Amino acid sequence: MTTATRHPVELRYATASDVESTPDASRVLLALEGSRGTVGVRGRVKAPALFRDVLAATFGVLSSDLRYRGKDRTAYLAYLMKQGKRATAQIWEAQKAFLDNALDGEEKKDAVLDPVLTVDPDSVSLEVFSRDESAYARLSLDNALFEGREAAHGSTFLDVPADLPARVDRLRAYLPVSLEAHVALPAKPSQPAREARNVEVPHAWLRGFLQVQSAATLPASTCVLAPIDLYNVLFALRTRKSKKAPRALRFELIPGAAPRLVLEPWELVLECHGGTYTGTTPAVVRTFGRQRLMALARLLPHAKSVRLQLMGPGLPVFWVIDMGMATLTMGLTGWTESGWSSAAAFDVLMPRAVPDGLAQKLRDRLRADGPLPFETLVAGAGGATKESVRAALQLECLRGRVLFDVARGQYRPRDLMPTPVDESVIRFGSEREARAHRLLGDGGPGAGEVKLTKVHEVVGEGTRIHGEVVDREAVRSFFPSFTSDLEGRVKDATCGCPHFRRSGMREGPCEHQLALRLAWSRRRAEEEALRQTPEGRKLIRAETRSYVRRDADTGLEQVYRVCLDGQVVSVEWGPRTGAARHQRLWFDSDAEARSAYFTRLEKLSAEGYIDAAASLV
Repeated sequence: MTTATRHPVELRYATASDVESTPDASRVLLALEGSRGTVGVRGRVKAPALFRDVLAATFGVLSSDLRYRGKDRTAYLAYLMKQGKRATAQIWEAQKAFLDNALDGEEKKDAVLDPVLTVDPDSVSLEVFSRDESAYARLSLDNALFEGREAAHGSTFLDVPADLPARVDRLRAYLPVSLEAHVALPAKPSQPAREARNVEVPHAWLRGFLQVQSAATLPASTCVLAPIDLYNVLFALRTRKSKKAPRALRFELIPGAAPRLVLEPWELVLECHGGTYTGTTPAVVRTFGRQRLMALARLLPHAKSVRLQLMGPGLPVFWVIDMGMATLTMGLTGWTESGWSSAAAFDVLMPRAVPDGLAQKLRDRLRADGPLPFETLVAGAGGATKESVRAALQLECLRGRVLFDVARGQYRPRDLMPTPVDESVIRFGSEREARAHRLLGDGGPGAGEVKLTKVHEVVGEGTRIHGEVVDREAVRSFFPSFTSDLEGRVKDATCGCPHFRRSGMREGPCEHQLALRLAWSRRRAEEEALRQTPEGRKLIRAETRSYVRRDADTGLEQVYRVCLDGQVVSVEWGPRTGAARHQRLWFDSDAEARSAYFTRLEKLSAEGYIDAAASLV
């Protein structure tokens, strides 16, 4: 990655964060970055056990990295050499040099920003980003947690040495604990003076970190779980190991009924106890990367309720753990290997046109009046539309000057950097992604054309997409294709461009494959939106939908499969594992068959059946 794609940041710490413990008390000393002015907080902690566990869980998210890493085979090659096998010294040295180079590059890639600490009039918050860039966590500590609180408001970076999480973990709940987070902490006499540290943050990392707040404002299905429900999920994952896909955590949401969790591939059904689902339509949402939830295990003794915001299949999910005087919000991407800067998943998060001066007006309002909900900001926007206000707030989130508090549903002022981040620089995660958007005609010279030539649904495997990409800059056309499996992952990708011929998928998808996937995602969204209108339904002549409902007593699934084909409506129903019944109805016209088809689907939804196709990515 070149220097042009990085954001340079200079971090100055007077001393290092530490935990001081005596037989009578403990002090948590957090060193803050000194170039942002006077920012800090101090006070005696009322609930030491809660404070210790929430800090430990947050630092656990910060250090988590679930990316696949290849095995180090140097020891095995050395063993073969001793046995007189064909593993020569040259092979061994070449292997060691390769691993050293790979690890060196990995360390440079992981050089990211320190956690962000924000002191507000009503709380203290700590934001962290996992090393694999797939998990974001925001810990909010209310003023009620501290006795004798003294604070200087603002945002800055927090120093987290490698041994700080272990020191926090050794805090004793039976001893008084105090917190002191300040720029000018007293340094120990034996501690050498610290020099300024320069960090070059990749723009893709900044893009992912700043898009979290924008993602939280998307329409979502919200449900509430009891702490015992989260415990059941973690216990099931800890005692089982899946050796084959799919490995999803499936949410079955039926209005008026308690949410139901299903662990795949075992089809283990967990009934929830946190209340009924208050949404208006049934929904099935499959989420992946469920091992990341293990970071929440430390919070179970303190949790009072668990709230989820489910964006949709393969999209982010937010877990809000309410612990009374503390709240942890964890945002997870669709799956572990998809970072927050993923092109296809977050294309809709970039703000559209924003009226002049509206962003500045909203930011000034937040600075003057504190955290405010969206509706209040719209009411005071001087007649601006909701769409304009939302786009302006998204723009400020991407600039790092506004934060959306998922737990409270409010926007807050928060300056990530001393100067706002240029949103045009972080609009795309990489040069390849920028070229993909150019091929789609999203601005820039040399726009191309992307066509979907064939979309083939493969039962039990996923969707095979073929396309044609006219690259006017290269003065030729390419014909990329890929398969999106049931977990939303891309496999069996092909393309005729030089990048794919040289390295295949080892360096990620080429711009033509990215453009094709973006075009497919946009068309699916347009078709689903059009399908909800009378005009869009008139265009449908052939379609098949499956609806499922799980019996509360037996736990078995009842499946309805409704098919429209011209003037014929076919219905097939029965238990998933048993014999099915069939019915075929003929009508005098396409319009009558279409009306009967959608009437049947609406009746199934009213009876608590869930559209099974919505759970597929």
